[in-house]
Amino acid sequence: MSASRAALSYAQLVGVRRQSNQSGCSGDLHDAGRAGSRSPWCTHCLIRVSENGFAVVSVTGLDREERLCRGVSRGRAGMTSTVIASAHELRKVYGAGSTAVRALDGVDVELARGELTAIMGPSGSGKSTLMHCLAGLDKPTSGTVVVDGETVSSMSERKLTALRRTRVGFIFQAYNLVPTLTALENITLPLDIARKPVDRAHLDVVVATLGLADRLNHKPSELSGGQQQRVACARALVSRPAVVFADEPTGNLDSAASAEVLGFLRRSVDELGQSVVMVTHDPTSAGYAHRVLFLADGRLVGELRDPTPEAVLAQLASMRAVSP
Repeated sequence: MSASRAALSYAQLVGVRRQSNQSGCSGDLHDAGRAGSRSPWCTHCLIRVSENGFAVVSVTGLDREERLCRGVSRGRAGMTSTVIASAHELRKVYGAGSTAVRALDGVDVELARGELTAIMGPSGSGKSTLMHCLAGLDKPTSGTVVVDGETVSSMSERKLTALRRTRVGFIFQAYNLVPTLTALENITLPLDIARKPVDRAHLDVVVATLGLADRLNHKPSELSGGQQQRVACARALVSRPAVVFADEPTGNLDSAASAEVLGFLRRSVDELGQSVVMVTHDPTSAGYAHRVLFLADGRLVGELRDPTPEAVLAQLASMRAVSP
């Protein structure tokens, strides 16, 4: 198989569509190295891009040069940073009067497509509430939430259900696997419920990346905690959601299993083009992210790019030092 054919099949596996008649482009550049090509692909028009800014192989596999489509700015690791989810003046209040609790207090934030973003903060800071509002699991008291171009905060419950089923993936601390189903049946359950066909090629990529090929016929009770969470990760990714929300995904795992799951979440972004938002209290987990957001008292108080566990610890210590 030629490099161009391999890269094309990889692009097809991650669900990229060809749109070559556009005058401009805001597509991401995906590293297709896993499929045998070292040059990144523009996800908008599927042109493989060389270091000098010119495409060297087109989507049809012809050996001819094509100009890199306009509008692509090479950012971090050759990717653009378009917004996958955002919140504007987001507020969430539980209760009323003297017993009211302001979980979110005017949060403004944009989350980049094709990145792993971690949300951190002390207990009661609003990090889980923010994720639940972004994911359509909870309704904000006021403000606007947009996910993949859809205004989630004003959706009816029926539309929210459809969004959560088809456009959003979830990974929870407690795995939430169905005990009577096999690993494979758990993975494909969201597609089965939505009555959508399973893309076997994409399923095979996800299963192979997670190392689950020899565990697909096992029930959850026959899997370790780390294996169960990897099944939960596969379930979240198999439908190709616009964004995956992970709520303390390694909270019940030991350090070795945690590293496996976190490593996969990072690879799902870097290699499969996924967007992931993760709530965590662990600086080591946050170190796998491209960006870390810090909340305190329902407000966004800081962020780090390309964090290390040490930098995260230092930021948390500085937040404690200034808290009343």
